[in-house]
Parts: sequence; structure tokens; C-alpha cells
Amino acid sequence: MGLGGISIWQLLIILVIVMMIFGTKRLKSLGGDLGGAIKSFRQSMDTENAKDTGGGTEPEEQKQIETDGEPDAQFAEQKEKQRQG
Repeated sequence: MGLGGISIWQLLIILVIVMMIFGTKRLKSLGGDLGGAIKSFRQSMDTENAKDTGGGTEPEEQKQIETDGEPDAQFAEQKEKQRQG
């Protein structure tokens, strides 16, 4: 018995039929797209969790702003207060 009453042989037959219909190149690109979507979803979830908890990782846009140039003193003080408090 496999998943939900489907045996291994039935799953293999379904896999062969899907490969014949779509082809391996299309399935490979589909897998890559799915992996990219999952990665993006996880990053957005981490960003949201960091916002909710008030710490952890910062969004990429904020990191980019901080590294673009020397922040002024007021901005640096605000960031320090946020990190401490």
C-alpha cells in the first residue's frame, strides 16, 4: 500500500505518463519555478515574523538603504534606539 491506497507501481505509471505528456525539460523548469516561489515565500514570511517580533532579520530594502551611504546622525540614533528598546 502506498499513498491513500495507491501502490508504488501505479505511482510509477502516473509518473511515466506525466513525463511523456510534459517532457523532462518542462518538468525541470516547473520544478525550478516552484523552488523559487517557495524560497520567495519563506523570505517574506521571515520578514513578516521579524516585523511582528521587532527584531531578527531586516528587510532587504532597509539593508540596501543603510549600505548605500553614510547615514546621518539622527537616522543612526533612531536605529540605535530601535535596537535597544
